[in-house]
Amino acid sequence: METKHDGSVAPFCEAVDAAQSVDTQHLGLTLRSLYEGSVDKQPIPDTQIDLILRLRSKERALRRAS
Repeated sequence: METKHDGSVAPFCEAVDAAQSVDTQHLGLTLRSLYEGSVDKQPIPDTQIDLILRLRSKERALRRAS
């Protein structure tokens, strides 16, 4: 965001930020609908489950050590 010499924000930048916010929201909704229709229904791969279990084990070990 650009600022003027007096420290105020240029009105143009505020309009751009508002447009980006709408675009970001639209993009998020579109990606969510694609995800829910494809990836969301697939099973979690065994490699990912192994990583989650190792992370949980490390977290528990760290809690016990504290």
